[in-house]
Amino acid sequence: MMLANKVVNEDDFKYYMQDAEKNYFGARYCYRELLNNEMVPFKFKTIIERYIKHETDEETTLESHLYYMTREESNYRVYKQLRARVRVFQFKKNKTDVYMEKLYPIDKLVQMTPQEKEEAGMIIRELVISKLALFAFVV
Repeated sequence: MMLANKVVNEDDFKYYMQDAEKNYFGARYCYRELLNNEMVPFKFKTIIERYIKHETDEETTLESHLYYMTREESNYRVYKQLRARVRVFQFKKNKTDVYMEKLYPIDKLVQMTPQEKEEAGMIIRELVISKLALFAFVV
């Protein structure tokens, strides 16, 4: 009998939080779930509807979309204008192998190829969007 490595509760990685400056979205959310979540800011939902959904399927998770995003996508320009940053866990080999948390601006994350991200042991955990940038985004 083969046991698979499974996340027991996927919902632990699906959250929306905010503080005085930023909005935080758990990376396991798919775009459909974000659109259906009443706590997600209306303006971000509108941005998803008008811009992101045209290139990306509703069932795509933030984690997958951000991991494979390229500079050529119009979605990259949307996230760049939103001053998006992405919180990742990155494998660090030292005396003790550990995962370190790091916050990447979207342009730095997109510069890396999926192969480089895999070699770095990168796991995308959270999308962080500035409230001021969301406010200033013209829909």
